[in-house]
Amino acid sequence: MPATHLIYLGTYTRHGSEGIYAIRLNAETGALSQPVLAAASPDPAWITLSPDKRFLYAIHPSRAQATGFAVNADDGSLNPLPVGAPNAAASPANPPSHLAVDATARTLLAANYRDGYVAAIPLRADGSLGTPVTYPHSGQSRDPHRQEKPHAHSVTPSPDNRFVIVADLGVDRIYSYALDPIAATLRPAHPASVATEPGAGPRHFKFGREGRHAYAINELNNTITTYAYTPETGALNPQQSVSTVPLDYTEITTTAEVRVHPNGKFVYGSNRGHDSIAVFKVDPLSAQLGSSPIEIVKSGGKTPRNFALSPDGQWLVCAHQDTALLTVFRVDADTGRLTPTPSTAAVPACVCVLFYD
Repeated sequence: MPATHLIYLGTYTRHGSEGIYAIRLNAETGALSQPVLAAASPDPAWITLSPDKRFLYAIHPSRAQATGFAVNADDGSLNPLPVGAPNAAASPANPPSHLAVDATARTLLAANYRDGYVAAIPLRADGSLGTPVTYPHSGQSRDPHRQEKPHAHSVTPSPDNRFVIVADLGVDRIYSYALDPIAATLRPAHPASVATEPGAGPRHFKFGREGRHAYAINELNNTITTYAYTPETGALNPQQSVSTVPLDYTEITTTAEVRVHPNGKFVYGSNRGHDSIAVFKVDPLSAQLGSSPIEIVKSGGKTPRNFALSPDGQWLVCAHQDTALLTVFRVDADTGRLTPTPSTAAVPACVCVLFYD
């Protein structure tokens, strides 16, 4: 039997979707199995795994901010975890947009876009969630419609687990927080944040393989910015910004996801509107990106909100919010280039791709 990758898919529960789905990718051919419902859940638009992969967490429209599941990797099923903070889980609230678990599996981190705050949520040994502690942002930026207030969009633990990086689209800043995973608390680093270009709208953030550089994709001005990162302090220093769309493209488009290839040699970013994935080469000395993409490949559907690379770097799976379609690309690890495959699967309003293995 060929080796397969288990993938979990987060969705908006509309157009027939019921929650979190599981699907398998043939590691030799890229063929996809039929998706199956792994767990019913309301709008699990972002999902993440604990470091030991025993638990999966999904965003949730309550004061708890998230809900947890025990993972059965044999059949892909997800079993709800005990509700650790019943009052929070029963209290309706705006869900976050992004989650991450720290390396010790003691803290779940959440970025709440609608309400403009970061949350640190204690995790118990059985995977259940405690009551969130929130850290509100303040300010605004240039775009009166998208940047009228803070919009924390993503949370990313540093490779050494000492800091948490938060991209805030609303105030054009990327924040660094020192993390105490045992207490499940955050405090501002020094410096506490770095400003982006006005109107950039930082959305998602990924560290490079060597841990001293990182890449933020900016939703509103369709760029990726390279940062030098200082592990001792959590400080970020912007180095360059490059466009993810052709310079002559004038239609409305916004970026979504950024990923670094497992070999560290390439960076990928998705464009919604242009409906494509841009591929960049990473300079081995400076870690900066080429001034223009190696290629920009059509994603195969409408609104590629999220995509992910397989852990072995051979495959890229792209989800489309406005087309009920997963698409698969073969990745050339030597050039970074993407080759579309005929493999697809129908998943309505799919907005998160999470490789289990």
